Amino acid sequence: MTMSPPALLRPETLAVKDRGGGIRTRPMVTAKVGSRQMLNGVTVIDPGAAVPLHIHNCEESVLVLSGTGRVHIDGEEHDVRPRDMTWIPAGVQHFFRNVSDSEPLEIFWTYASIDATRTIIATGVTTRIDEEHGERV
Repeated sequence: MTMSPPALLRPETLAVKDRGGGIRTRPMVTAKVGSRQMLNGVTVIDPGAAVPLHIHNCEESVLVLSGTGRVHIDGEEHDVRPRDMTWIPAGVQHFFRNVSDSEPLEIFWTYASIDATRTIIATGVTTRIDEEHGERV
């Protein structure tokens, strides 16, 4: 089995995907760079915007890079600020919301599977994370 070479990723050179509703994502470690087991990237949530309530089929960890927000995890809400980190097991309902009136909330996310999916609770629609971001190889 051939391994992919390591990669240095510079965010400013990577494409940003506008997900609508004031949410933009920059995928970073994906199958396109050779990852076989994980995905990560950065999402920016505009003031007042929120990611819809959802679940994943694998573990997720999120690090707040900048801004302030609120995370809803399994029915509980918590304020978050830079350097706060979450760990969310597969199947646990959650979402992030930007509570600021003026500054974006920037988060760094990692999924524990290259085959990570997101199921939106309100619609029941499931999509692959790499397909949401146009990254599937």
